[in-house]
Amino acid sequence: MRDADSIKIRALIVDDEPLARRRIKSLLAQDSSVDVIGDCSDGHKAVTSIGELTPDLVFLDVQMPAMDGFEVIQTVGPERMPTVIFVTAYDQYALKAFEVNALDYLLKPFDRNRFQKTLERAKTMISGRRNGSVNHQLLSLLRDLRREQETPDRFVIKSGGRVVFLRVEEIDVMRAVGNYVRLQVGRDSHYMRETMSGMEAKLDPDRFMRIHRSTIVNLDRVKEVQPWAKGEYMVIMRDGTRLTMSRRYRERLNDRLNKPTRLTFVP
Repeated sequence: MRDADSIKIRALIVDDEPLARRRIKSLLAQDSSVDVIGDCSDGHKAVTSIGELTPDLVFLDVQMPAMDGFEVIQTVGPERMPTVIFVTAYDQYALKAFEVNALDYLLKPFDRNRFQKTLERAKTMISGRRNGSVNHQLLSLLRDLRREQETPDRFVIKSGGRVVFLRVEEIDVMRAVGNYVRLQVGRDSHYMRETMSGMEAKLDPDRFMRIHRSTIVNLDRVKEVQPWAKGEYMVIMRDGTRLTMSRRYRERLNDRLNKPTRLTFVP
């Protein structure tokens, strides 16, 4: 049986930042035991590529628009995922979870030495898999993240050198803006690098409702919901803001909310 250093590793790079993909590819090019078989700029492409290319190792960005790294794992299935090295700018919950589950990560910006140590550890993990060992670390990671992220009381937001502690109950509306989610608190706005799906998963469904693929509202700030055109509805907030609820999410409202007194439907 070959040892870890002799394994020819098939690596896939997943990151929405072109510079980050080039950096990882450049560092891997210096290791003759690694073949880069592809790179992806988003989670959806990553899921397809993992299924089609069957890599041994995936460098997986945690924070990506539309589908983040954890959603990639959930979609592919932890049992079917290759060995993963997570790549992240910052995520307090994720870093803690990686360490608890003995999973490696690269914290941007990372240097050559950190990259090489992480890659050597991945080789050992891959060698263990080829010897028939079963890796349950990703499944444990997802379980730990769900526990850690379950209905947080506050968000810690870093912006322009400041750190803002924002209580979740203060947020009126959340909207997708590029790779970020904008949190509206009265007249103030704060930005988090997060997906709408990731944000929705963290929130209490009795308090927050996704009404559109790009909008989540605090139900305590909703005044009423009115029928609108083409099967859509208009959500009117207490401050007068009018937001569109798509038909898809109106149907989901019927399933998820059994508290009709919280919303008034005007015929």
